[in-house]
Amino acid sequence: MPEPDRLRHFEALYSASDDPWDVRGAWYERRKRALLLAGLARPRYRGAFEPGCGNGEMSAALALRCDRLLACDGAASALDAARRRLDGLANVRFEQRRLPHDWPRTESFDLIVVSELAYYFSLPDVGAMLSAAVACLEPGGELVLCHYQGDFDDRTCPTEAVHAAAHAMPGLRRLSRHQDEQFMLESWRKEGDRA
Repeated sequence: MPEPDRLRHFEALYSASDDPWDVRGAWYERRKRALLLAGLARPRYRGAFEPGCGNGEMSAALALRCDRLLACDGAASALDAARRRLDGLANVRFEQRRLPHDWPRTESFDLIVVSELAYYFSLPDVGAMLSAAVACLEPGGELVLCHYQGDFDDRTCPTEAVHAAAHAMPGLRRLSRHQDEQFMLESWRKEGDRA
């Protein structure tokens, strides 16, 4: 799906409901979030980036473990929902960004969480996004990818291809991998000592 169509699609979804996939209540979403959070290697992070934050459910959990969190989405209506969800949390910054081209290249992070996002992009765009992620990930920092395995209409790239592209990125060492019939969850550490 071309970028303008994709953005219109997500704007329409979040304008109709601040939780179009029931990420607050669905067992799939709650289970995935719990496994992702339990799999993080550290109890606390200095700076985290969550591209494609949607309505902020994962952001709310990450904010409790981070000194600062940058949460972004391409859809303004999704960001509005996320801002309402995390109202009053001073360590969270929200920005509207069009990925992969609008990656925050001037910042560094020790945690980047890409969840239910990368499969909306073409494989070359996934590669660009992953390259940008590795470039702004601090030595010893973690990259986490988590994606639904099933097929759906607006998927552009298979989950397996997204995760294989991350696994092939130079400078990353895989820390963990969970795969079941519903989703794939993997994490990598950037080579080098923790800053």
